[in-house]
Amino acid sequence: MKKITVFLFTICLLNLSFYIPVSAQNAKFSPSEKAVKWADKQLKKMSVDEKVGQMVHIGINARYQNQDSYEFKELKQQIVENKLGGIVLFGAPIYESVFLVNRMQEAALIPLLIAIDAETGVGMRFNDAENFPWNMAVAATGNPEFARRVGEITGREARALGILQVYAPVLDVNNNAENPVINVRSYGENPADVGRFGAAFIEGLQSQKIIATAKHFPGHGDTAVDSHRGLPIINLPRERLNQVELPPFQQAINAGVASIMVAHIALPQIDATEIKPLKNFIQGDADAGAEIVAEKATMPATLSAKVQTEMLRKEMNFQGLIVTDAMSMSGLTIYFNQDEAAVLAVLAGADILEKPADVDATVKGLKAAVASGRISEARLDQSVRKILAWKYELGLDKRKITPLDAIDKTVSSEDSRRLSNEIAENAITLVKNEAGVLPLARDKKVFLLGITNGEDRNFAAGTLQRTLRQAGIKLESVILDERSSVEEISAARKKAGEADVVLAGLFGRVRSGAKNSVGIPEVGAKLLRELLQTDKKIVSLSFGNPYLLNNFPEMKTYVVAYGDMASLQRATARALVGEIDFKGKLPISLGQSFPLGTGIQLKRAN
Repeated sequence: MKKITVFLFTICLLNLSFYIPVSAQNAKFSPSEKAVKWADKQLKKMSVDEKVGQMVHIGINARYQNQDSYEFKELKQQIVENKLGGIVLFGAPIYESVFLVNRMQEAALIPLLIAIDAETGVGMRFNDAENFPWNMAVAATGNPEFARRVGEITGREARALGILQVYAPVLDVNNNAENPVINVRSYGENPADVGRFGAAFIEGLQSQKIIATAKHFPGHGDTAVDSHRGLPIINLPRERLNQVELPPFQQAINAGVASIMVAHIALPQIDATEIKPLKNFIQGDADAGAEIVAEKATMPATLSAKVQTEMLRKEMNFQGLIVTDAMSMSGLTIYFNQDEAAVLAVLAGADILEKPADVDATVKGLKAAVASGRISEARLDQSVRKILAWKYELGLDKRKITPLDAIDKTVSSEDSRRLSNEIAENAITLVKNEAGVLPLARDKKVFLLGITNGEDRNFAAGTLQRTLRQAGIKLESVILDERSSVEEISAARKKAGEADVVLAGLFGRVRSGAKNSVGIPEVGAKLLRELLQTDKKIVSLSFGNPYLLNNFPEMKTYVVAYGDMASLQRATARALVGEIDFKGKLPISLGQSFPLGTGIQLKRAN
């Protein structure tokens, strides 16, 4: 009766209209009684060192490594001596990653739990796999079934790679146009829609017996600081969190999500414990040259019992795995040494400490805390029992080695490519159409002015250009970045002047930890402003940050693709020439003039 009362109170508190997929209502994905018994049996045989290790999961970028190499021996030493519980895979080739993980599984006494960020499928980290469109593109279709199918295929491909935990979906409500780290990773600005699409993704992923991890609790959407470069502060009352940030996570909990990732975000009105930057802090995952935001703040959610234990566990009734965001991010390393951060995270309620900046210090700090009684062994058992039970439930007790010969039969199949294209063709959004040039005429001279915030000017717009040329468009192009010379800018200006139509391809992508995330370089922005002041026919195309219209309100025609994936570039080109409809609708608002749901439904040419 007590559980029912708490549950009903939470529903009333958050004032939600819940959408729970039918299969999620009928089949809860959680460790069985048999799995818990297996975990208890293992616990009785484990030392404190082994229990501590289970809670620490190292991050790696896998490459080919000879077994006599320093890198291979160092990784193996972490697995064997620190007895780590898992590995988080970051960008690397597929076969090298799986092969190296298999070697580490051979060395591990207890099977390793392998995880990956797969917000856009496994292709988010593996360039040799299909990369689905970003969440915001999926939401622009208006159809949660696409999210479910992305989850299902992501789960199928992850399992083929030996990956059994996926750090997705992103359930942040992106209602801050200045957000430099979430942006198109979010399903949008409407909490109900974010929850609806997120629950669908969870259903699809967990149908493949893969742990879904909703992130970044308690919500990273209304921030203007990248937690890779500093500690975001959300100085909002609980009432506002109940209305905007928390509903998608409550919906995920109700839909049976197995895991939740807690973010490095300060909530002064929830936990007012003051913290100050260390005198000699470590710059975490921020890129070289990126601005570091070091200021007085309050306790981050990753280290706060008020957020994890009181809010998430007790009030929202979440009983699954709590994972920290990467412990190597500047939002944490600015304020805490790794040993103390690890101890505080465990005391706050975390089960898995993801990607420490210093694994040895993390493990040493936890062992010392147990030895001193600061962390009880019963507290370790609470988390380790869950981790072990999940490993059994996922089948790791029976098979921890992943066969290589099945990978190319499953990963990046025709189903994956077909789904990417289908989402893209339903997502491309026409926000403004005042230039009067769509669809593009084949007899017009078209110039593509690409502007990228990456170091990829030689291939950033490759699929867009190929598709336009295949459609018969007479196209020239210049791609600018922050390194572009005066001569290159002059050449772009000249070609734009000679063209009948200019396509402004704006590749302002999310670049976590980078100084220019979601923006475009000033050298390109300056030329674009100059061209927008003329009577030139210009079609602006956003292949990333959809909010760029706010910076260039004089744009007369504006198309949002929500990302630079090949499928999105291809669909954009086809819509521009009238081969397919413009169907998408904004899952966000662009100022007051273009509210949520805006989207001109332009039919394809006959």
